[in-house]
Amino acid sequence: MTEMSIDGTADGTAPAAIARDVRLIGLISAAHGMSHFYQLVLPPIFPLLTSVFGVGYAELGVVTSLLYIASGLMQTPAGILVDRLGPARVLIAGLGLFSGAVLLFGLVPGFWWLAPLAILAGLGNSTFHPADYALMTARIGAVRLGRAYSIHSLAGNIGWIAAPASVLALTALLGWRAALVILGASGLAFTLYLLSQFPVLIGNSAPHLEHSAGQTAARPRGILFSPAILLCFAYFTLLSVAQVGLQTFLPSALVAAFRISIESANFMLTCFLVAASLGVLAGGIAADRFPRHELVIGCGLAAAAVFSLVFAVAALPSPLLAMSAAIAGFMMGGTMPARDMLVRGAAPTGATGKVFGFVYSGLDLGAAIAPPILGLLLDRGMPRLVFVLAAAALFIAIGSAAVAGGRGTRLAAARS
Repeated sequence: MTEMSIDGTADGTAPAAIARDVRLIGLISAAHGMSHFYQLVLPPIFPLLTSVFGVGYAELGVVTSLLYIASGLMQTPAGILVDRLGPARVLIAGLGLFSGAVLLFGLVPGFWWLAPLAILAGLGNSTFHPADYALMTARIGAVRLGRAYSIHSLAGNIGWIAAPASVLALTALLGWRAALVILGASGLAFTLYLLSQFPVLIGNSAPHLEHSAGQTAARPRGILFSPAILLCFAYFTLLSVAQVGLQTFLPSALVAAFRISIESANFMLTCFLVAASLGVLAGGIAADRFPRHELVIGCGLAAAAVFSLVFAVAALPSPLLAMSAAIAGFMMGGTMPARDMLVRGAAPTGATGKVFGFVYSGLDLGAAIAPPILGLLLDRGMPRLVFVLAAAALFIAIGSAAVAGGRGTRLAAARS
């Protein structure tokens, strides 16, 4: 069955359809970028907060953990709300919660006030993936959905990159409290703008979404525990384990394994992240042109795993290490739009929000279980095993994606 675009054309190439898609992608991606930005507003000023509140980094780490725990636990419930109330409403509410929490971070009278605000921020953060992907899946023309996913992911990366410099610059000028209040108020202003754009967000697909949601809302457990969705959840968990190894622990493992400087190791991390962002853009084109998304994922993750093993077994000079990091990042980034298309193919009609919320919580699970294991390997003097574990997770993830892709293809055929 040919998928219709939002203007009723079969291929979604009419200028009006393209213009609406571009506008919608811009709004959703900007909100996603702000969510990633807010995730990193506190860590850059941790050194200040330790002296202001008289606490250690461990206590501040607990605050950060509370945000991600709340976000991970609430993504699936947020997805259920998306399917019942509509993604636009949940997205706007989530951005308002996150922005308001950041503003209040700057007004707290004492350290422990940060804890409930971090939970509030996590509740806001939990809404973005299920709401964003439900909106894009329902509203964006099928011929450019992969590129929409890639721009959405890229906006998140830009948010991460922009946060430290912005927070530190405002803190240097006005102090940390004013910086957080200004940044939170900016998000609330954008929330009001999104509210003014509500008709653009819901478009003509709202009745269809509400009807579909009513058909599937009564059986969320059966949907989420279906084999295809569980395989997607396993894929996201394994991918998160690999990402922790190749991003969070990359500098430390490179320093320990190759005896290079921390500056050189962080430069290699930068190479990885920049290349990953470029890979996301290339992956969006690939996801739109090649319908076998599991093959795109398999090729990209296999290449990334091979270069992870290069770190584990080879003794390379710094230029080749940087090149290997860049290639691994590019190949991993290139799989992200195909990954999201895979989930979209496995999601039953009317259940996109809860499905994306559930499978994306796998990223939080992987990020929770991997650091202690990888940290133990470093403490025991086995830094190269960090890269072996990352490569193993990637290879197993390829199998999960292959099986999930086959099941998703059969489900899509049954729906048509």
